[in-house]
Amino acid sequence: MITTEELNPRTASIDRLPTLEALRIINGEDQQVALAVERVLPAVARAVDAIAPRLAEGGRLIYVGTGTSGRLGILDASECPPTFGVSPELVQGIIAGGYEACYRSVEASEDDREAGVADLQSRALTAQDVVVGIAASGRTPYTIGAVAYARQLGALTIAVTCNEGTELARAVEIAIEPVVGPEVIAGSTRLKSGTAQKLVLNMLSTMTMVRLGYVTGNRMTNMQPRNSKLRQRAIGIVIAECGLTESEAADLLESADWDLRVAIVMHKSGRARAEAETALATTGFAVAAAIESLNTHQTSGN
Repeated sequence: MITTEELNPRTASIDRLPTLEALRIINGEDQQVALAVERVLPAVARAVDAIAPRLAEGGRLIYVGTGTSGRLGILDASECPPTFGVSPELVQGIIAGGYEACYRSVEASEDDREAGVADLQSRALTAQDVVVGIAASGRTPYTIGAVAYARQLGALTIAVTCNEGTELARAVEIAIEPVVGPEVIAGSTRLKSGTAQKLVLNMLSTMTMVRLGYVTGNRMTNMQPRNSKLRQRAIGIVIAECGLTESEAADLLESADWDLRVAIVMHKSGRARAEAETALATTGFAVAAAIESLNTHQTSGN
């Protein structure tokens, strides 16, 4: 039996325990998740360092999974555009059963290996892309079919699974296997396994975006300030990045039509908005690279 399906002796009486005591047991189990992820950090690092160059050359990061695993991939993908200012096409999530499976269980779709292939074909997968198969068990036919097709095509393939030596891990080039042990409720992999997968996906997308230049220091300099809360955050970032007062930062953002990237590049290069926009487009919207290109051009021009 695979680890995620085993009975957990530490939670065998959870249905008879007082609520607080049961919650303490759950919390104790959850504390093991971060340690399991720590043990696989070298594999996560290999994955990030392989993903970033492909995305820099026009590839896409595509998460594929079923059930909880698929929903976690969609969640991570959906948060990349507002956080890092990237196109929704750059990081995508595919779940077996389609959109309906995001909010309603469609278990039968997990067993269809060819559906995983068809769903990737519908996204016009290329050898430049990266496919991350997510499956706590590591044996889901839909996900295995998807990564096998992707690898055959020449795309980079990665697995995120919570068991060791699975068929999914054998089907990919880089296997990330945080083994969290038996679940609190036997087989309920939305618990520790889901938490481990979420942590790994956070790392993959965040550090890939850092490597692509969409973060400056630890600030979201490519964030899209589309509501009042985010506009206030953008003002704070400009204050920290450019050493301006709050009113000066707001004025700068207004002049950049509230494009945080453009505002920072304008201020740090001393160039007009149109020049900042052109430099950003040329450098893949990496703020530091855009500033460097403008300052280098100015120096060489002198």
